[in-house]
Amino acid sequence: MLIALNKPFGVLCQFTTNDGRPTLAGYVRQKDVYPAGRLDHDSEGLLLLTDDGALAHRLTDPRHKQPKTYLVQVDGALSDVALQALRRGVVLNDGPTLPALVEPADEPAWLWPRDPPVRFRKSIPTSWISITLREGRNRQVRRMTAAVGFPTLRLIRVRVGGYALDGLLPGQTRVLAA
Repeated sequence: MLIALNKPFGVLCQFTTNDGRPTLAGYVRQKDVYPAGRLDHDSEGLLLLTDDGALAHRLTDPRHKQPKTYLVQVDGALSDVALQALRRGVVLNDGPTLPALVEPADEPAWLWPRDPPVRFRKSIPTSWISITLREGRNRQVRRMTAAVGFPTLRLIRVRVGGYALDGLLPGQTRVLAA
């Protein structure tokens, strides 16, 4: 079984917790499925869940280099220099990143409001980019945008390999394969 979930902001990528924070259990009713990869609690978007260990391995193991695409809102007017640095790859504290496919983007018309809203500062603009990675380090996109001087405000994963968010609203699931 393969399930797509649009993971809402603030939800942990696990089924249980001892501290009362929201988990996947509040959104996924199918039994014996597990996340194929993770999204931080402060990230949103496509999370795949499966009961097939081999499929989970193909989706998450860095050797398979499955592309993952994110829409990212950053603090500030993103410069061409920063875009080029992200495309080439940046050096993080755990080493250099692989080159990434990075393009400026418009705020999508289909975007849902976030709760709580992203902070708004009248004097500082924000920018949107689409970034596709073929690796998946802990908080990588956030660390990459910060490394080029543009902290991430909102991060939404829209695609993993051949699977896309495709209109799912936050908290909604879709069975992709039985």
